[in-house]
Amino acid sequence: MSDAFQALQARVTEAAEKKRPLRIRGGGSKDFYGRAAAGDRLDTRDHSGVVDYEPTELVVTVRCGTPLRELERLLAERGQMLAFEPPHFGAATIGGAIATGLSGPRRATSGAARDFVLGVRVIDGRGRDLSFGGRVMKNVAGYDVSRLIVGSLGTLALIAEVSLKVLPVPPESLTLVREAGEADAIRWMNEWGGKPLPISATCVFGGKLFVRLSGAAPALKAARAHLGGDILSHDAAFWESVREQAHMFFAGTGGLWRISVPSATAPLALGPTLIEWGGAQRWVRTESDTPGVPAAAIKERGHATAFRSRNARDDVFTPLAPALARIHSKLKQEFDPHRIFNPGRMYADL
Repeated sequence: MSDAFQALQARVTEAAEKKRPLRIRGGGSKDFYGRAAAGDRLDTRDHSGVVDYEPTELVVTVRCGTPLRELERLLAERGQMLAFEPPHFGAATIGGAIATGLSGPRRATSGAARDFVLGVRVIDGRGRDLSFGGRVMKNVAGYDVSRLIVGSLGTLALIAEVSLKVLPVPPESLTLVREAGEADAIRWMNEWGGKPLPISATCVFGGKLFVRLSGAAPALKAARAHLGGDILSHDAAFWESVREQAHMFFAGTGGLWRISVPSATAPLALGPTLIEWGGAQRWVRTESDTPGVPAAAIKERGHATAFRSRNARDDVFTPLAPALARIHSKLKQEFDPHRIFNPGRMYADL
């Protein structure tokens, strides 16, 4: 047990005894995401470093304060990667990446952040040192708590360590680009999604469809002949700009909505749009934080998040149905009975 871990545990135990809220923070790269949390700052960056890495087993265990770029460099040296392509948005830590649960362009074909979490070690709201899952696949009996922690925004427990499955970097990649309106692009992406094509990312913006192919050279050659389009030069920079929201679409001072809908959903016509994940993720820019956006998403059996907002909001995330709200409340009570972790970060009453 490291000194940094003991210091975090002591801080949490003290906060629980005094019922004093804590605002968990690593690199601060995702402070904008969610509602503003109350409490004293609890910095996790001293608790950093790789605990264990088995390249042949495709598993790495890392402490929460480890910089995300540092972990990615280590994996790249062995020809491996985090297949869910977590966005950085700045000086990200692995704890923040898992707590937010955000995934990048490869998510639709490789899986989400929670799909790669094998186990976690956490400090709960009583200051207890708890571990869930492990360092191998198929070792979970009962409810998979380790994946429950992913995307919880630090409202349940402090993530101290996480074990992740990693994947080899594909031998080759290229990106095809062709002219396409939103309706045609959505139809094509859904047609291609049902075929054995080595598609690893898609993006629709500005009347163009971008399709990234990853895999062995013969597979890419065959897919290119089938899909058509021109090869995009400097495609790695393009996908990084989409992942990190440095692309021109994301520039501006208005609201930015992240909408999740069934992939075949027709164009939503809510404002300037960038589409990812085969049509399942829609980024929409609005001049203001339009309340009609969540309603439009719900109508299409989806949900909307006010991802970046210029106004303080209570409804960043789609309101929960009563049954789900009760489950959230019970989980919060079990993990954090004194409600000290990031109060209000996800919903006002959690």
